[in-house]
Amino acid sequence: MHKRILVAVAAALPFLAFSQGGYWQNHVDYRMDIDMDVDDNQFEGEQWLTFTNNSPDTITEVFYHLYYNAFQPESMMDTRSRNIADPDGRVRDRISKLDDDEIGYHRIGTLEQDGALVEYDIQQTIMKVKLQRPIVPGDASVFHMTFESQVPIQIRRTGRDNSEDIQFSMSQWYPKMAMYDRDGWHADPYVGREFYGEFGRFVVNITIDKDYVIGGTGELTNPEEVGHGYIEGEVARRNNKITYKFVADNVHDFAWAADKDFRHTIMHMEDGRPIHFFYNPETANVANWEKLEEMAPAYFSYMGEHFGVYQYPQFSVIQGGDGGMEYPMCTFILGGGEEFEGLLGVFVHEATHNWYYGQIGTNEANYPWMDEGFTTFAEYECIHSLMEETGNPHTRVYAVYGQYQSSSLREPMSTPGDHFNTNRAYAISSYYLGSIFLNQLRGVVGEEAFWRGMHTYFDQWHFKHPHPEDFIRVMERESGMILDWYLNYWVNQTKPIDYAITSVEPMGRGACAVNLERMGQMPMPVDVMVEFKNGRKVRYTIPLVMMQGVKPEGLPAMPWPWTHPTYTLQVDFPMDEIKSIRLNPDARIADIDASNDMWPGPESSSPEGNGNSLKGGR
Repeated sequence: MHKRILVAVAAALPFLAFSQGGYWQNHVDYRMDIDMDVDDNQFEGEQWLTFTNNSPDTITEVFYHLYYNAFQPESMMDTRSRNIADPDGRVRDRISKLDDDEIGYHRIGTLEQDGALVEYDIQQTIMKVKLQRPIVPGDASVFHMTFESQVPIQIRRTGRDNSEDIQFSMSQWYPKMAMYDRDGWHADPYVGREFYGEFGRFVVNITIDKDYVIGGTGELTNPEEVGHGYIEGEVARRNNKITYKFVADNVHDFAWAADKDFRHTIMHMEDGRPIHFFYNPETANVANWEKLEEMAPAYFSYMGEHFGVYQYPQFSVIQGGDGGMEYPMCTFILGGGEEFEGLLGVFVHEATHNWYYGQIGTNEANYPWMDEGFTTFAEYECIHSLMEETGNPHTRVYAVYGQYQSSSLREPMSTPGDHFNTNRAYAISSYYLGSIFLNQLRGVVGEEAFWRGMHTYFDQWHFKHPHPEDFIRVMERESGMILDWYLNYWVNQTKPIDYAITSVEPMGRGACAVNLERMGQMPMPVDVMVEFKNGRKVRYTIPLVMMQGVKPEGLPAMPWPWTHPTYTLQVDFPMDEIKSIRLNPDARIADIDASNDMWPGPESSSPEGNGNSLKGGR
């Protein structure tokens, strides 16, 4: 076996050992040498990729993503954008109008497997490679490739010469091997959505004009050779070009940006790890970036305390995106704008993707809600704390969901990202419904079990690739409940949640009956808050029978069978002592009609009224 292969197999042994428990993942080891021509916006590349097969399958073919090929007229991305009902405003028909020197492309020169040439076929953004020899379980192969690429005008995420005058935003910029997991190859054509890649080691050497400052994924191993804020003082350069040498471990992608006008500053996390900032003072709002620099350490502290400690050696915030986009150890964001809150919001969202996408490598293409939704939930919680806000940080999310649920656009969250009928349906399902998925679950299992579960999920699954069922198993273990019903209803179906207080009646013996009705088709456990005239409050928790458990918050009530549309809660207090009764007092359940959640309701002015029907115009 080739020496390089032996090293790769040894590096992947932890994942082989873990496979004894039923889980496995492969391993990739990239080395790339890139020579950039900044005048022609092109580069030559040489890539050595060691792929280690930790699966139980013998692999006879592999696939590569050639993302830059999407930025050509008549590509799948171009055609989809020109035919979808609500195209992304950044894309629209722009790709169809690109000239030859504005398009993107990857042109493969040679490709070898362990020294032998292999045959390949390119269809749009996917290259299929027929192997010279199969890769059996536990074995590895080295793929050597030469290629030439052209950086497209920035239209979506990657590219050159963006709207804020950053010359190179280099993401999805290299031929990247597709992901192979328990479901087989994920050779998804690049149409515009999300990504899925294998964890591994990246050694990337970028040769570029000496005046360019580069920031991105990984640690720079030769700061004394490049200067540009990585070390103090001027650096003498003998030639017109310099080489930036980066190394990154346990990442599934590598991104970088370069510009001659980047200002490079450094802050530090509480434990001393650097946070790099790269921005152009001519186009960025410098005052806002300086505020962001001051707040960034507190962000990492909050995320570490609530969601898991950041595992990488550095983080870079780079002015270089077309809005905001996440990559391992870095993010591209826009730098302008008058409001600091806007810059902070984009930073927090994109940086948080380093938890839900970066360190926990879910399949974004199939489960965008596990990426965007989890990130949105954490973003709102984090900003709520950093800005010392009051009120419910998730109110807007629920309001948008309510409108979406009643619209003709509604699609199941389980729809793969590229296959939603509209961009709006994708965005609401992935960002908002994914966020509600967590906030509702918090109400189902209780505060302690929820936050304990979020930490356990991170601890068990960082640098791995969980599926939705893996997350639910974690929450089941932490809560002692059965939760598969919740995953199935919320993710795979579109049934609404709507509970109502239909009447409140005296029962005698100092008690009263609160009559409830499930008017929507999705069952959920519900909380009922009873407020007395003396100001005292008592909470009741009504679990579902199929949960086989109840959270330790509030007084437990008899479980509600999902087959039963009505339920009577016995409140052991006289009716004339009660001021009000409210369903869903924390507003965590996405009840589409809150007008029937309160007693007394708008049709009654007295708790002693005649039952107070709240069905309204239903």
